[in-house]
Amino acid sequence: MEFGQLLLGLCAFFYCHGFVSAGATCKLKAKFNLSGYKNVDKKKVVIGGMFPVHMRVVASARNTSRVPVSEGCEGFNFRTFRWTQTMLFAINEINSRDDLLPNTDLGYVIYDSCFTISKAVEGTLTYLTGQDEAVPNYRCGNGPPQAALVGAGGSDLSIATARILGLYHFPQVSYFSSCSALESKFQFPTFLRTIPNDKHQSTAMAQLVLHFGWTWVGTIAADDDYGKYGIKDFSEQVEDAGVCISFAETLPKSGSSEDIQRIVDTVVESTAKIIVVFSSDVDLSPLILELVRHNVTNRTFIASEAWVTSALINQPGVTSLLGGTLGFGLKRADIPQLQSHLLDLDPYADSLTEIFWETLFNCTLDMSRAMREARKNNSTQSRTVRAVPDGLCTGTESLAKVTNTYSDVSQLRVTYSVYKAVYAVANALHNLEHCVDGQGPFKQGSCADITSFEPWQLMYYLKNVRYSVPHTGEEVYFTNGDVEGYYDIINWQVNSQGELSYITVGQFNGSAAPENKMTITNNSIVWNNEELQPPRSVCSENCQPGTRKGIRQGEPVCCFDCIPCADGEISNSTDARECIMCHEDDWSNEAHDTCLPKIIEFLAFGEPLGITLIVISAVGALITIGVMVLFIINIGTPLVKENDPLLSFSLLFALVVTFLCSIVFLGEPQNWSCMTSQVALALGFALALSSLMGKAAVLMLRAQGLKKIRNKAKAAAKAAKAAKEAAQAAASSGSPDVIVTNTNANNNNDTNASPNPEVDALTCAHQRAIAAVATLIQAIACTVWLIVLPPHPIKNTSAQNIKIILECDEGSVIFICCIFAYDILLALVAFIFAFIARKLEDNISEGKCVTFGMLVFFIVWISFVPAYLSTRGKFMVAVQIFAILASSFGLLTCIFLPKCYVLLVKPERNKEELMRPRPKRDGASTGTSASLATTATEINATTASTD
Repeated sequence: MEFGQLLLGLCAFFYCHGFVSAGATCKLKAKFNLSGYKNVDKKKVVIGGMFPVHMRVVASARNTSRVPVSEGCEGFNFRTFRWTQTMLFAINEINSRDDLLPNTDLGYVIYDSCFTISKAVEGTLTYLTGQDEAVPNYRCGNGPPQAALVGAGGSDLSIATARILGLYHFPQVSYFSSCSALESKFQFPTFLRTIPNDKHQSTAMAQLVLHFGWTWVGTIAADDDYGKYGIKDFSEQVEDAGVCISFAETLPKSGSSEDIQRIVDTVVESTAKIIVVFSSDVDLSPLILELVRHNVTNRTFIASEAWVTSALINQPGVTSLLGGTLGFGLKRADIPQLQSHLLDLDPYADSLTEIFWETLFNCTLDMSRAMREARKNNSTQSRTVRAVPDGLCTGTESLAKVTNTYSDVSQLRVTYSVYKAVYAVANALHNLEHCVDGQGPFKQGSCADITSFEPWQLMYYLKNVRYSVPHTGEEVYFTNGDVEGYYDIINWQVNSQGELSYITVGQFNGSAAPENKMTITNNSIVWNNEELQPPRSVCSENCQPGTRKGIRQGEPVCCFDCIPCADGEISNSTDARECIMCHEDDWSNEAHDTCLPKIIEFLAFGEPLGITLIVISAVGALITIGVMVLFIINIGTPLVKENDPLLSFSLLFALVVTFLCSIVFLGEPQNWSCMTSQVALALGFALALSSLMGKAAVLMLRAQGLKKIRNKAKAAAKAAKAAKEAAQAAASSGSPDVIVTNTNANNNNDTNASPNPEVDALTCAHQRAIAAVATLIQAIACTVWLIVLPPHPIKNTSAQNIKIILECDEGSVIFICCIFAYDILLALVAFIFAFIARKLEDNISEGKCVTFGMLVFFIVWISFVPAYLSTRGKFMVAVQIFAILASSFGLLTCIFLPKCYVLLVKPERNKEELMRPRPKRDGASTGTSASLATTATEINATTASTD
């Protein structure tokens, strides 16, 4: 292997010095077709340069059946040609200065990269070799040392050249390569740049989008490292902040019409009004032309520094599309005398200037070519008439009279970056040249020799250079090969001539504090279609307070539906992700953006319904007390004494209790009121129903006794009648053998043997005992209830959403069911007793009255159940009170109204004989009332008549 390397070295040496014969074993594999500027004669140091003067290489058929050749370039770019001339201007300016490299003349070698990686690599290899034929790894010739390479234009080009230059530790200072990938010193150890790192620009774009509240943006990136890295950093930052990417398109390098049309369709169909473009002007130009052709408007473009001030993009007719564009431009500066240099060109000096001249003036400097063009156009004029053929340049055309991007020095941004890059190399060389021996940075304090330094030695000075740019005073230094991230925010506005002009509306300083990085004057911005208000670019409009975001399945998070908050929930901020549940004592307002205290509801004393119920209850209680007073006044009368007056008074007292306990249901529930109302109601009805049960039991027994006597009377009458008929038959026949039996004696014996119908089987003591025991059982149950699980007030927040219903909780459903089931049992027993005694007739038909009273009681409470269950809040209490009052009035009316009628209206009926019960007769008519003794007398008389 060592021998092979030695042989290759010898071949290269001999080739470099022109000693290789035709029979040599090593040969040049390719010859590059490069154009540019070169001035190295009598120069002490040479600076390299690389600029994309042309936009592309000439397309070839790629025919492999013939010797490949290096393609030429096409698409002359006036903007980048100005950059090239700026480097020449800067070198000439440095050479004329006495304070910077006073003893050193700088030369230059500048190549056209044609905006193509292959050409950039060709130029790099050729520059490193030091002659037109590139020999990798070798420097041919004894020319001046090469200082650094200024270039190579776009980021893709610089990445390719930096990898090669890094192998030889050769410094490279870029003026236009901003890709963040180039910050890696592991991959690109000798790369520096005077343009800010794209990380700053991506951050600036992200902050601009967030500043205006845009959450729905599209992105377009060039198909190179510049576009991919830039848009990637931007997308990550905005997505972390909640912004969504509507579409992400990549611009093809080839300018494929199909790809361009696809991107146009995407832009047209998307609802995103903001489009962020990370691309060079060369790559973007075909898309802009196609968008203009499709009359796309109402879009705002966010431009990267590569095209924000490009005349290639700012062409006539793009106003409707690009008006209002916002972008980030490099720091602008004025460079005195540069325009004079640009206008003072010799078209015959070199090939690039010749191409520039011919392209600018649309002519040719080649006579023979002009003659050929004239013959091709079949000109009718004779050659003798014409002084020069059509299309031939004179070489004296005036550049000053032509207005184009080349001579426009109003927006020197990238141009200024080129200027700074040349001065960075010059200042590093100046520091190297003026190193004091013994104080140098190298081994043992040595210094490098300006006439024979190594690239790595210059790299030391470039990394540490710190200089002030002429005419602007800007201080430039490198931090890990990068400069500070400063940008002007530029707005494309239509001027008075109808052309787009670049207006600075803000700045971004990447090295400032986070809150001070971006300053922008919103009022100075003119948006697309001359609008003064920022456009809205959202997939979905903001969800207002009272709603929450509902994510759409399969769509970005910025696309959502605004779902109203449910009742009882609120959202008090814009774009709330969730609704907040109100406290149990609060409820959402109609807009669902505030929790309001729930309405406290209970049946108050002072409201109309409460007053009405109090009046009815009081009236009922007063009437009952009035009846009681009436009974006391007539305590000695038969009507009052009939059927135990004490039970009547206990019944009236119970009704007073039920009337008055209904009032306790009103008002805000308290512990005492909850216990009192339920217990008083249960005990009141228990006392009333047990008293009725005692009365009904006596009536039932009376009815049973009368029924037995009536049946015996009927049997005796039938027997007497049969005996009488038998006696009459015997008498008529005259038979002496017939014996007449004295049935009267037997009947008398039977009658005398039956119990006295005027004496009740149940005495008053028995009735009172029944009522007392029945009430005592209920009292014991209520006492246990109050001790174990007493009723208590609660806040019912579930019955009605917007209200807190203050009500009494029964404590135990089982207890209250048992207690009121007991009352129902008493009512059923009383009803059965009364129903049996319903045919017992006296002056007031008390059996019927009790029966009807109990029927009313049942009807009221059966109706109460569905009415109670179908109401909420205070109306439940009202229904319960109505049921209490209705049943109490029903009992009072049915039982005591007939008696009060007799006492007040028909006092003559208040006699003892009229109070005696009588059985109901068979037949249609019941006849007159008679006592049980009268019935027995009639039976005896009938029997005697048969004797």
